[in-house]
Amino acid sequence: MSEREQAKQIIDQLPEYKVAKILYLLKGIQFDDEIEDELFFESLAERYLNAPDHETIAFEDAIKEAGLTIDDLQN
Repeated sequence: MSEREQAKQIIDQLPEYKVAKILYLLKGIQFDDEIEDELFFESLAERYLNAPDHETIAFEDAIKEAGLTIDDLQN
């Protein structure tokens, strides 16, 4: 039995007032993960923008490099 299945089994046996507390806890954990992801990507973007040697490419060139055309993006 997986850990997820074990957790579901335990939750199914709990009284409703305890399930509400667990739900509150789980939502908090989920929120923390979202904040961590957001901070990670902000840091990544900031490091890229502050790097002295980052290379840029024109949008049209990026499309061509991907094997696409502007018309492909509009469909």
